[in-house]
Amino acid sequence: MNRTRRTLEEAAVECRQYVVAGMHCEHCEAAVREEVSAVAGVESVEVDLETKRVDVTGGPLDDAAIRAAIEEAGYEAA
Repeated sequence: MNRTRRTLEEAAVECRQYVVAGMHCEHCEAAVREEVSAVAGVESVEVDLETKRVDVTGGPLDDAAIRAAIEEAGYEAA
């Protein structure tokens, strides 16, 4: 891969963070990860139960679709 193409691909990667109250166990983590991972454009999902933070990386990312996925898992994103 040439440098120009790699730079353009790197520029297209987005990172978004959400605070998702109510997650307290591995089942909660898995439910959120599974739903958010299914959203188009999402490449990775990191869930931290201690901070209640969900970090989503990919591109392009659709904020409304990610929030809907979190709601589908049974939670609300702040």
